[in-house]
Amino acid sequence: MNARSGRPALTRPDGTPVRVLVVDDDPDLAEVFSGALRYEGWEVRTAGDGASAVAGARELLPDAVVLDVMLPDTDGFAVLRSLHAVRPDVCVLFLTARDAVEDRIAGITAGGDDYVTKPFSLEEVVARLRGLLRRAGMARQLEEGPRLVVGDLAMDEEAREVTRSGELIELSPTEFELLRFLMRNPRRVLSKVQILDRVWSYDFGGQAHVVELYISYLRKKVDAGRPPMIHTVRGAGYVLKPVAR
Repeated sequence: MNARSGRPALTRPDGTPVRVLVVDDDPDLAEVFSGALRYEGWEVRTAGDGASAVAGARELLPDAVVLDVMLPDTDGFAVLRSLHAVRPDVCVLFLTARDAVEDRIAGITAGGDDYVTKPFSLEEVVARLRGLLRRAGMARQLEEGPRLVVGDLAMDEEAREVTRSGELIELSPTEFELLRFLMRNPRRVLSKVQILDRVWSYDFGGQAHVVELYISYLRKKVDAGRPPMIHTVRGAGYVLKPVAR
């Protein structure tokens, strides 16, 4: 669950935050939108006109765009065409004060995925974005089932199978539980105390070597001959991160 919003956390398939570009010439509205989306744990950027929207899309490579139809330098339909040249599969939610049927048709025909008319509730916009992202396969819920995925590392919790780039990795029961804890907390630095408590279920008492030993076992199996995913943060603990592309 998203600890802040109380909803199932939605991430990209590799476990990293969903990326959203908000395009609106009203800076106050754009900031409100950004706050609501960051509350979901997503990475958000804003743009106030078409030119900066396209430039921002090239840098962010967003999974979704909230796009106002009326912009100072152009209209949202023209921006959408440029966005598709940068990110063909991006999800687009049009935002407009106009509610005529022909405007809705124009938005969908231009390649938009959904259309929200002002005034609107932030809750509705967030819900529609979540639905668009799931249907497009651009994101997944962390609680959607027994399968955990971080980068090219996948774990089927029910079958107790782990693969990396499709190659099966044989793990002992303790190695499996340790990796599961790391995969449930991608990009989060976990201390030896936390790992001992969760995986071995006892308090820290001079047993740091046990964690170090099993981390070394995991590295030999998960990272052997591949770009490393398991990293040591000196003085803090360990973190599992997808390999940067």
